[in-house]
Amino acid sequence: MPNQSTILVLNGVGSVGKSSVARALQERLAAPFMHVKMDSWIEMLPADLQDDPSTFAFIAGVEAGMPSVAIHSGPLGGRLMAGFRASVVAMADAGNDLIVDDVMLSPAEGEEYRRRLEGHDLRMIGLHAPLHVLEARERFRGDRMPGLARWQFGRVHRGQLYDLELETGQSSPGQCADAIILAFGLTRR
Repeated sequence: MPNQSTILVLNGVGSVGKSSVARALQERLAAPFMHVKMDSWIEMLPADLQDDPSTFAFIAGVEAGMPSVAIHSGPLGGRLMAGFRASVVAMADAGNDLIVDDVMLSPAEGEEYRRRLEGHDLRMIGLHAPLHVLEARERFRGDRMPGLARWQFGRVHRGQLYDLELETGQSSPGQCADAIILAFGLTRR
């Protein structure tokens, strides 16, 4: 039986503030929590495979008269994400407390976390913000294709089951971290 770990899975549209909330949690929590980012796995790909049908193809389009960028996963991209989630399980089984930063595009991904992390203290957290806030953040960041947030907006939370949902459009990362700590009775520094 592996050591029981606490895993906080933050799911939300790109630019919703998952990484900022994760950093605020790390600053506040007494126990060391590792921040495991899906983006770090995607960054492992060679540069010429960052937008490729075998990994993740980004297809520009228009939704409601605005830019939209659909993401289509290929076989290598699917294996990469399977490895990402398997590494979360391995880290938890080794006794590490984790904050997982993910963008789940199907309910099956949340179900996979629940199934594979059974026996651990898993908390699924949905982070939300209005679309206009997400698109403004996307433009400000400059490291995202304009339209990713629009395409993800109606998909990321569809069918997901959460232990807690927070709104990041008006709340700071610190306020969200405080709400998570309070909701789950986590120990502060």
